[in-house]
Amino acid sequence: MAQPNAPIIIKRKKVIVGGGHHGGAWKVAYADFVTAMMAFFMLMWLLNATTEQQRKGIADYFTPTIPFNRISGGGDGALGGDSIFSSESLAQSGTGGLGESQGSGEVDMAKVAETARLQDVEAALLGFGGESMLDDNMLRHVVTRLTDEGLVIELFDRADGRLFLDDTAEPSPITRSIVRTLFKVLAAEPNAIAVTGHVRSLAVVRREREGWTLSTSRAAATRELLADAGLPEGRFARQTGKGDRAPVTADATALRNNRIEIILLRAEAGRR
Repeated sequence: MAQPNAPIIIKRKKVIVGGGHHGGAWKVAYADFVTAMMAFFMLMWLLNATTEQQRKGIADYFTPTIPFNRISGGGDGALGGDSIFSSESLAQSGTGGLGESQGSGEVDMAKVAETARLQDVEAALLGFGGESMLDDNMLRHVVTRLTDEGLVIELFDRADGRLFLDDTAEPSPITRSIVRTLFKVLAAEPNAIAVTGHVRSLAVVRREREGWTLSTSRAAATRELLADAGLPEGRFARQTGKGDRAPVTADATALRNNRIEIILLRAEAGRR
């Protein structure tokens, strides 16, 4: 017979799921996520705060010096046997001497420093991150680009403003103003200078007669403006006219092809 006053006993069992120590894995994953997000935001900031030339410089800085080059140096190996930084002055391959390695490094550093200086000139002219030396009217006629040859400062015709009077080599007032401003920058740099003239295509009967002569005469007129402003004749490495043979637009007859290129040459290009 059941005892009416018997105590009721309840047993509680503690269940441990998984068992063992397992609290650190999520921290590692979270730290990786935070690091990746920080790198992403830094990348976005750099893309927004730098120019195309500066981004190219940053990319070159982080590019390892591997035995592969953009321009073949004629080596007999699979990769040409030269550094990617040897586009113009090709390194000696296969020598392995310590002195040569140090010399190559010094050349590379000199090129990096020269590129940075040319970028500073470009920034001063166009006002990257600050005030431009050229006013708005002048800037409409000017574009620049940094090449293996040097800093190319290109002046070009617009429908509302021409560099030269009619179809002559007589500089217009806007050209004289631009060249006077360019002189202030070019005079402070040691690099040699090249001046090249280009013209747009015309009817065949006129092109053959006038194109080469006109482009050469306009290059000469631009060089004379720089010389008259005070640039020494010894700074000029060359003066050329290319006629209508190097258009920058799909339509070779477009007014945009009437242009003058003033090139602040790199040290190596100036010696050639």
